[in-house]
Amino acid sequence: MIYTLHEMQQSFAGPLHSWAESSRQWFSNPFSLFSYTPASQKIAAGSELIARLVRHYEKPPFDLDHTLIAGREVAVSERIVLEKPFCKLLHFARATPHDDPRVLLVAPLSGHHATLLRDTVRALLPNHDVFITDWTDARLVPLAEGGFHFADYVSYLQEFMTHLGSNLHVIAVCQPTVPLLAAVSLMAVREDPAQPASMTLMGGPIDTRRAQTEVNRFAKSHSLRWFESQVIGRVPLKYPGYTRRVYPGFLQHAGFVAMNQDRHLQAHTDFYNHLIQGDGDSAKAHRKFYDEYNAVMDLPAEYYLETIDMVFHKHMLPLGEMHIKGERVNPAAIRKTALFTIEGELDDISGIGQTEAAHDLCSAIPKMRKQHYLVPGVGHYGIFSGRRWRETICPSVARFIRASA
Repeated sequence: MIYTLHEMQQSFAGPLHSWAESSRQWFSNPFSLFSYTPASQKIAAGSELIARLVRHYEKPPFDLDHTLIAGREVAVSERIVLEKPFCKLLHFARATPHDDPRVLLVAPLSGHHATLLRDTVRALLPNHDVFITDWTDARLVPLAEGGFHFADYVSYLQEFMTHLGSNLHVIAVCQPTVPLLAAVSLMAVREDPAQPASMTLMGGPIDTRRAQTEVNRFAKSHSLRWFESQVIGRVPLKYPGYTRRVYPGFLQHAGFVAMNQDRHLQAHTDFYNHLIQGDGDSAKAHRKFYDEYNAVMDLPAEYYLETIDMVFHKHMLPLGEMHIKGERVNPAAIRKTALFTIEGELDDISGIGQTEAAHDLCSAIPKMRKQHYLVPGVGHYGIFSGRRWRETICPSVARFIRASA
């Protein structure tokens, strides 16, 4: 029902978006007489703000068609290496071959598309051969493909690592730190030759009992039955995944916005003022950020609920109680894979110590092959995006990867 109501709201918003977009053009286009009226800038700015607030945002492209290697521009093309029902393994293939470390970047399956890691990929490309997990919007996956569980996530990662071969380095951002650590643990127990040379865990909920954030407290204070009854819906008729049970992306987005309402309100107010003042660079930066932030995807209900239960309610991984398809997950079995954990001092999603907890769990990894980096003055998104990521964090990751090869 909640998904159907949302679709109705979207259909009602369609005419409003068309009107606002037309108004923006009437009052901003230099060939329109309306653009020369006294209040034209304010009307155009207000119209664009309304249009952006009510529009539907599709998955944005990566737009990474080149990189700079040793000061020379090198073409980059996206290639699908493996395709599963719920995920594509995407390769950013550089036109000029280089003997650089092979890196698998595990994007979160938590509401936003993998393009959220565009800046992460961009900074890695000059010195690494980069692959990424490009997760599929669950509403686009036909019901005939079956469900997608936490165990399936772990299996996907193991299959991707096996396909990419030995001497692979894996980076997980936020949510996938838990399934990645589980996947590598199981591979270590089996002495799988495809165990990665290193894994970098960034801002993830390895142990949510530490330094709990508002996200952790909210998850802990609501029962699994509450989540199932309040936030799970069925995909409407017009999508390929019709009747599939999902956690809708628009609800996830609403939760993100609610956590920082004042900040988002101020951002939109500033955007309106920048348009009036003719500050094109600031307005462009606002559009770029919210085009990505507002593009959301649905999650498979079974995967979402199992994650809430295993990670936030029962803390199965740090308590040694996690089992995947009958096998116990034991991070203490990991010996060959080097470990690098990264946290942001101001992270309001994964608190300080939650990711670092992996060091205690991975007790068999030699100390000289383990490293932790608490980044001062950086929040959750700053760990993998922005100036601090490009100038400080990414070079640290690159050094760790090369030292672990």
